[in-house]
Amino acid sequence: MKKHIFISGRVQGVGFRHFTKKNAEALGVKGWVKNLPDKRVEAIFQGSEEKVDDLIQRCKKGPVASFVQDIKVRDAKDETVYKSFEVKL
Repeated sequence: MKKHIFISGRVQGVGFRHFTKKNAEALGVKGWVKNLPDKRVEAIFQGSEEKVDDLIQRCKKGPVASFVQDIKVRDAKDETVYKSFEVKL
């Protein structure tokens, strides 16, 4: 399963990307996360349905200093097979 995620709220400058990477690696989810110029965070999560759903739930809470206002989740259209989870700059 692969999902394309957009997270909005206070999600930049609060360690959200590091939080996402740490949790993705703990769950064995592959993909990437990055900040967007419009202050949202974008990510691709690839893994089993259960683990991807778990990571999405963790991102709904986010790190302590964050405030997640909204998460949009859709099926990812790219065909890339990710081998790790990375923070894109």
